[in-house]
Amino acid sequence: MEQDPEHATIIEEVAGSDIPVELRYMETWDGLYAPIGLRFPNAPGPHPLVLLASGNGGGGMAWIRDAVANRGYIMDRLLERGYACAWIRYRTEVELGYENGGRLIRDTRQGRDMFNRSPLEYEDEIAIVEQLKEDPRIDPHRVGLIGMSHGGEMVLKITSEYQGVAAAVASEPASHEFLALRPDETAFIEPSTGLRNIEEMQMVETEKVRSRIDMAKAKERIAPIDTPILVMGREGDHLQGIFRTSYELLAEEGKPVEWVSWDHDLHGYVYPQRGANGDYEVNDVQESAIVGVLDFLDKHLQKVRPPS
Repeated sequence: MEQDPEHATIIEEVAGSDIPVELRYMETWDGLYAPIGLRFPNAPGPHPLVLLASGNGGGGMAWIRDAVANRGYIMDRLLERGYACAWIRYRTEVELGYENGGRLIRDTRQGRDMFNRSPLEYEDEIAIVEQLKEDPRIDPHRVGLIGMSHGGEMVLKITSEYQGVAAAVASEPASHEFLALRPDETAFIEPSTGLRNIEEMQMVETEKVRSRIDMAKAKERIAPIDTPILVMGREGDHLQGIFRTSYELLAEEGKPVEWVSWDHDLHGYVYPQRGANGDYEVNDVQESAIVGVLDFLDKHLQKVRPPS
């Protein structure tokens, strides 16, 4: 069958599953394209949809194919519960782009788009959501997000500016920029690039985190959020104070937020990975965490209906 060049899709089989993946490129707001790997349950639609994001951006379609092949356990569990789901990719994070760039202003010049700055990675995810809502197999009123690490911070940025998702999970959200946090002495400037290195920043205690954030700015960003969010921490993580503070500030501002924290040695435990033998390495902690995520999504996505 001849492909439509503007909506080209490549179908690939997924090892151990009878549900293939649709590899597609989604147009972002500035006309560039971001790759996704989309899967649908073997049942009539329209289906609720959950988008999966992890860490910083970049990597392209090769990253998507690897995630589907080797971090597809979460997809299989979502499919079992009747969700369409997709691993997504987006542009690389810009250091302090959110903090310094301000709100994106979209205007037109000579009938074409004109922006005050380049879009950022979380805005790519919004663009992907908006396009997927047009797919007749997807219920546009039942779209959810799971974001891990930087992807978790993206959940907060997205829901602060966009009211088009019905529920979201922020797993181990590295939300230091969203909270306008001032790094401690463990951060330093890379001499060769002039960019900050905050990989080893120690933010375990919530008291320390609270003392270093711009509270007024953080509350201003939290104020528009009305999307139900599950914030997931990780015991022993050097950023656990950021994870917990993200939850506490949402709760203190009366937002529909829940908290859970698990003790696991894998950063990104909600996304189990295949081991050397080709089987997924999943222990009881991960199983319990994933069931909790699925139950949270069920509560908010399975019964959502269009407004009257």
